[in-house]
Amino acid sequence: MVPPLIALEEHFFSQAILTESTDSYSEQLKHIPGLIDKLADVSDLRLQSMDAGKVSLQIVSHAPAAMSPSQCKSANDQLAQAVKNNPDRFAGFAVLPVSHPAECAAELTRCVKELDFVGALINNHAADGTYYDESAYLPMFQAAQDLDVPIYLHPIWPTDDMMSLLYTGANIPGAASISLSSSAFGWHSDVAVHILRLFASGLFDRLPKLKIIIGHMGEMLPFMLERIIQLSPRWGPRDRDFKTVWDNNIWITTSGDWSVNPMACILRNTKLDHVLYSVDYPFATNEAGLAFMQDLERSGLVTAQQLEMIAHGNAETLLRVKHKKRWD
Repeated sequence: MVPPLIALEEHFFSQAILTESTDSYSEQLKHIPGLIDKLADVSDLRLQSMDAGKVSLQIVSHAPAAMSPSQCKSANDQLAQAVKNNPDRFAGFAVLPVSHPAECAAELTRCVKELDFVGALINNHAADGTYYDESAYLPMFQAAQDLDVPIYLHPIWPTDDMMSLLYTGANIPGAASISLSSSAFGWHSDVAVHILRLFASGLFDRLPKLKIIIGHMGEMLPFMLERIIQLSPRWGPRDRDFKTVWDNNIWITTSGDWSVNPMACILRNTKLDHVLYSVDYPFATNEAGLAFMQDLERSGLVTAQQLEMIAHGNAETLLRVKHKKRWD
């Protein structure tokens, strides 16, 4: 039987974005039938879905959106109240104003010290396409290391320039361009490249205890891991090579990727205690996540103890949380 689950990539929409959003992608999400009700709810509707999927604890975070510092603060305060209302079922990841890097460290510190959040989940790049290997983001990462909390890098929509250059063509249907740029491929390759940029910038030498989480079975990196390890020494001298960083600084989750095939790869080259369960609610369902864990249990790829580590044990160690609701 699948153990109780702790899920880490589980989203909501704050009132600040529901009433004040300016980016077109957030606006589009509001018009998908049934989705906005699930995003807006951090109470009974969400709890019913969690029970159906045996999710004991959700680490709730804001869905991707371009947000100002004031919107981030409002969203974090709203989430903190939802966690306070159901502390046995919810914990919080902060949203940070990544388009305003000077504001990020202070908001992360406030959320951890005053709101008892367990880390942050942030867009994979700023609204203008800036990645976080730039020096302006070092204080954000320094704060995360000092606070001993992880930062979860989450896919975000491409900028217009990225969309035009990489995913648009005269013979490519518009629907294909949108899908390629996002959930079918582009979101995941973009996060993978970002992790490699952070490594190439020397971030993990400067901050050797930094903790980064990535979703969707490692955002393609496990399949390419040995090639990256082989070729990355060409990038210049490092105190810590990519294998060391992968083993010690990167955690990966299952979010929304319901196949044991990528998990088979992960179990061959990734430390088991760095593999975590996630759903990507409400963009994926808790029931589908449970079915995947049942498939993993039946596959013989993991022992009962290893399944429990992925289900909740590794998250409890990383985030210093505890699952409390059981179904046995």
